[in-house]
Amino acid sequence: MKLIYWGTPQFAVPSLERLLQEPDFEVLGVVTQPDKRRGRGGKISASSVKSVALAAGLPIWQSQNIKKDAAVLTELRSHAADAFVVVAYGQILSAEILAIPRLGCINSHGSLLPKYRGAAPIQWSLYHGEPHVGITTMRMDAGMDTGDMLLKQRIEVGLLENSLEIAHRLALLSGEVLIETLHQLQAQTLTPMPQDPQQATYAPLITKSDYRLDWSKSAIALHNQIRGFAPNCVTQLRGTALKILSSAPLGPRYARDLPEDLSALTQDIAVSIDRSYPPSRIVYLAPQQGPIVQTGEGLLLLRSLQMAGKRPQSGWDFVNGLRLSVGEALGETAD
Repeated sequence: MKLIYWGTPQFAVPSLERLLQEPDFEVLGVVTQPDKRRGRGGKISASSVKSVALAAGLPIWQSQNIKKDAAVLTELRSHAADAFVVVAYGQILSAEILAIPRLGCINSHGSLLPKYRGAAPIQWSLYHGEPHVGITTMRMDAGMDTGDMLLKQRIEVGLLENSLEIAHRLALLSGEVLIETLHQLQAQTLTPMPQDPQQATYAPLITKSDYRLDWSKSAIALHNQIRGFAPNCVTQLRGTALKILSSAPLGPRYARDLPEDLSALTQDIAVSIDRSYPPSRIVYLAPQQGPIVQTGEGLLLLRSLQMAGKRPQSGWDFVNGLRLSVGEALGETAD
């Protein structure tokens, strides 16, 4: 089977590498986003997928607007690919492009469709506390992740896993599901399944406002926000921006899903904290763990943090470094 691969970020790398290893497939080339300035120095650098393609000696096509790039589209047609494989490419494909390959354009999407269509499915899945996430392959159509589903595989989400860790697991899974999808398409043993639009939800681009923590929310809601949008969720302490990099909700309902030391911590602090503090206040400094904050409902342990301009620290190092006190408040309105 002759393939042209479309992808850009690190999430798309394992799928390309898996296809390159498969003797039944020939990757004719790669379409990826143009080189961009990245990092603090603003140095122009290639996408993660382009770096792999260069190492493999593959032809590479890049375009600011692929739908209107007649030269690139003409060249893509000339290769007579059986399928275009698309993983996090980053541009909408036109109906003209979708119609080029014999078997269509096959997309691997990081959610259990029809839930979480859109740009950030993994992050919003964790934000909403989904116990399972997964990969869905589909035959693309002109809509936003609305094409007929082909294969689907799910994984369980651990309470303390964040979106970066889940993305790594799903990126590896994507390669395996794509291989099986393409084999079954070639053998004509797949029956595409239409998506139920009544079950559809959306995962839009994440904005800066999504990173702000509201301590009146419950501990589990804040924890899901922190791990879903890791490592960017922010509050304030002593008038300075503070990122919360990781957390853990405490309480009997989470005990079986937490490591033993954190599960035991719930029992240890039951008689040690002042229940009169309002949300956003630090109510306990857990030895070897970190500060525990009162939320709108329940307690949240801050496991790793980063003050503006400083390096990330464990919760306990942060407590000692800033000499935190019980009763201090987090948030923009903290006094």
